Amino acid sequence: MAKSRIQSIAEELRNHAPYTFFGTLTGIVIMALLVQLHAPRSFSTRLFWTLHPLHVVLSALVTTAMYRLRGHGGALRILLIGYLGSVGIATLSDCVIPYLGELLLDLPHRGLHVGAIEKWWLVNPLALGGIALGYWRPQTKFPHAGHVLLSTWASLFHMTMALGTGFNAATLVLIGCFLFLAVWVPCCTSDIVFPLLFVKPSPGEERSHSHH
Repeated sequence: MAKSRIQSIAEELRNHAPYTFFGTLTGIVIMALLVQLHAPRSFSTRLFWTLHPLHVVLSALVTTAMYRLRGHGGALRILLIGYLGSVGIATLSDCVIPYLGELLLDLPHRGLHVGAIEKWWLVNPLALGGIALGYWRPQTKFPHAGHVLLSTWASLFHMTMALGTGFNAATLVLIGCFLFLAVWVPCCTSDIVFPLLFVKPSPGEERSHSHH
């Protein structure tokens, strides 16, 4: 059972790599435009604080919906899975991994901005709203594509907040690498892997695996 679950997780990560790569390319184009247009840091700040909360809502919806469609559990279990899978993993994706990139690239205005703490009054209620939506109307198909782009752009604007005026092609490429990692593993973990870790196999699945 564990082996088949690892295989399915690896397959999901592989399937989502092209979407994440496309999202990363859009992020690099947006970043290049910001630099060319000399957009102020306040522009990136506003966009981060718009996109990160939206990312949390969508993540909560998809994580909760995935668990609701496949698993069984009471309201508290669903609430915990939805909250940890959205706020926890969106924080890792949008805030922690970009900040590590900022540290490694020694960006001049680097800083860790954790939405659930810094703007707790905004991010946490939105997460609960996403969980409620995922509970009452569980569907996972459309939101995931939007999730990848939202996560990419939220991570991007966390990093562009840290940029100074000096900028070169190498920095652009390295930021692109961090964007890919910031989105690929956490987003797939949040939407797919995390909720499925709590899903018990059906009796039919258990029997089929016991015969192997």
